[in-house]
Amino acid sequence: MRTGTPGRIGQYAALLAYLVFLAFPFLWLVSTAFKPPRELGSLHPTWIPKDPTFANFRRAFDEQPLLHAALNSLIAALGAALIAVLLATPMAYVMARRRTRLARAATAWVVVSQAFPLVLMIIPLFLVLKNLRLIDSVPGLVMVYVVWALPFALWMLVGYVRAVPPELEEAAAVDGAGRVRTLVSVIAPLLAPGIVATGLFAFVTAWNEFFFALVLLKTPEKQTLPVVLTHFIGAEGVADLGPLAAAAFLATLPSLVVFAVIQRRITGGMLAGAVKN
Repeated sequence: MRTGTPGRIGQYAALLAYLVFLAFPFLWLVSTAFKPPRELGSLHPTWIPKDPTFANFRRAFDEQPLLHAALNSLIAALGAALIAVLLATPMAYVMARRRTRLARAATAWVVVSQAFPLVLMIIPLFLVLKNLRLIDSVPGLVMVYVVWALPFALWMLVGYVRAVPPELEEAAAVDGAGRVRTLVSVIAPLLAPGIVATGLFAFVTAWNEFFFALVLLKTPEKQTLPVVLTHFIGAEGVADLGPLAAAAFLATLPSLVVFAVIQRRITGGMLAGAVKN
């Protein structure tokens, strides 16, 4: 059934309202980052700064080690994304192709595990890392991020694997390829959009994560960027709004850049030209 003109107008209006709702916090953050202290304390705030300045960015870098914290976040996010993808790809392949009770139970557990609150997980994870002597270390934080991202990564990749025609694996088997060779040479290239999307999810989740980093990292030199951003809030709970907005704006840029670079691969056809007639 075709949607009439009033219905189509309503759809576009709802979509526009949703986009405005999503864009409002970021646009206000950008506006605040370039406002001088006089405009930040104004009773009549404006969208566009009347006297834009980069002083907030200079103060942010002078007051806190943002570059070092960003490097820690980058190491943790890239490490978690890479390990999660390397582990999830073969696991998802087995779960998708082996339609056994164990595979179905594992898939159900993956879905259920996403409902666990962070507070419930932090105590056992803390004890495990303590026994491994990985408390207050970036490798320990990477391990936690992998544990946190792996269930959803599996859930995503299982759907991609199931979309791959089994005939491709049968053709590879006829040519003498084993399971590992089939996964590496046939399945993995077709899963490229799904693998990229999964890696992006793991990277963005780890880059923006705050709770685990706050609990597990105590040394200032090892803290990640989201934790360092809290240092712009004073003991009385009063935020240094200008530098905080500038630092938060810079912290959002890597996620936006990564998504902008690979979004075509995410939306591209996964099996275009894979099957010959």
